[in-house]
Amino acid sequence: MWECAARHRRTVREANSVNHIDTKFRGRVITVNVERVMLPNGEEADYEIIHHPGGAAIVAIDDQQRVCLVRQFRPAAAGWVWELPAGRLEPGEPPAHTAQRELVEEAGCEATQWRELGTILSSPGVFDERIHLYEARGLRHVPTRHERHEVLEVHWIPLEDAVERALEGGITDSKTIVGLLRAGTGKA
Repeated sequence: MWECAARHRRTVREANSVNHIDTKFRGRVITVNVERVMLPNGEEADYEIIHHPGGAAIVAIDDQQRVCLVRQFRPAAAGWVWELPAGRLEPGEPPAHTAQRELVEEAGCEATQWRELGTILSSPGVFDERIHLYEARGLRHVPTRHERHEVLEVHWIPLEDAVERALEGGITDSKTIVGLLRAGTGKA
């Protein structure tokens, strides 16, 4: 079934052709376009698409099987959000380097063991952002390097409890839910 879905995604991607792009906004992080697209069914439609460079998020698990979660103030969410340490890819930066950098900056850790947990699309109806998920172990604490615009608290929570919070709706951030579930089940 999944092999069929992968073939379908390739077919759809190949069938889409952008016939016209009207850039409505170009910011420091995102670009917003209205794009006229020829769809696989032969119809043409205008889509408002937000382009983002992508990001990386880290499920950092210590020797006591605790996971690092940050409680971060997010104006777009109108308050505090529980999240994995994460950040935006810099131009030309491989996702694994972003993950290593963000783990130091936000959690104050370096890791000796890394495992890829796959990627997710954050909101594919309007957003092209891909978030690369990683599991990090073999942690060593180092000083954090929070950026001045980051208002966050670092917490270490038993992985089992964090997975339970994700399943029960106590964690609402999608990258965090998926990362916790993939790491918590040992499947990626």
